[in-house]
Amino acid sequence: MARIKLQFTSQYLFTAKIPVRITDLNYGNHLANDKVLSIIHEARMQFFNHFGYTEMDCGGVSVIMADVAIEYKNQAFYGDELIIEIGVQDFTRVSFDIFYKISTTEKIIALAKTSIVTFDYRQNKVVEVPLEVKEKLKEV
Repeated sequence: MARIKLQFTSQYLFTAKIPVRITDLNYGNHLANDKVLSIIHEARMQFFNHFGYTEMDCGGVSVIMADVAIEYKNQAFYGDELIIEIGVQDFTRVSFDIFYKISTTEKIIALAKTSIVTFDYRQNKVVEVPLEVKEKLKEV
């Protein structure tokens, strides 16, 4: 089976810095693969907050993560400061992709992509990405 290869936007819109905590380590004493998903969730929350949004109110709609892909590159260890650069691309009528480059000052730790779908919980259905969101997070 072929490995995942992620293609990223050429420009990042936001950078988060998150330290590797002791609770993020696995039995190999390095950053656990499942914790990377938690770290990108935190980075995504910071990203949305930077633009005045939350996952429950993103331009008047909610967002749901439809899928995720993570390409692991190197180990990270307790005390490392992770630099998460975030960019957005591939808008459709009801979704967009968020890309994450996770690194330290020395190396890339992982690349990730989450597909985000806009959703209305009152109607319990997928809805269009608000124009305001597209304009703020527009592909560069």
